[in-house]
Amino acid sequence: MDRKALIRLLENYSSPFQEEQHFKSQFLELLKAANAFQRTHLPGHITGSAWVVNSDATKTLLVHHAKLNKWVQPGGHADGDENVVAVAQREAEEETGLMNFKLEESIFDLDIHTIPARKDFPEHQHYDIRFLLRADEKERVVVSEESHDVKWIRIDQLRNYTTERSVLRMSEKLN
Repeated sequence: MDRKALIRLLENYSSPFQEEQHFKSQFLELLKAANAFQRTHLPGHITGSAWVVNSDATKTLLVHHAKLNKWVQPGGHADGDENVVAVAQREAEEETGLMNFKLEESIFDLDIHTIPARKDFPEHQHYDIRFLLRADEKERVVVSEESHDVKWIRIDQLRNYTTERSVLRMSEKLN
């Protein structure tokens, strides 16, 4: 997938969630910038994430992100890679230790969220493109240095772990 293919996917993407329709136009505007896939592009840049579910989609695999101190889906910076599917899969592998994923569909979710300032980088926006990946929950997970924990969480218990609207929205899409 390259930038042109991503733009086509975004143009054809629809969602029953109003916030995503609003995000869609912002993504298309951002993609006019030559360096939209670089983490140095401010005020925001493209990131890729994976909404990982088990075989019957009753559980999702979340990471307790060390810097953000909250439960979120695996994901991260594109660092110049326009193939955001590959970015999402790479991040899922790096952050969970799982190696075998099945891509279920093209874009699963869109989100724009604020990343707080750090001592070496200002507050900025992640324009996050999420993909639905299926994995075997029996495969051994590994906690990376980016996380405090990695855990399969039952979808019906997700609210015990997070109140993040975008995470809950993805769970709602499974119904």
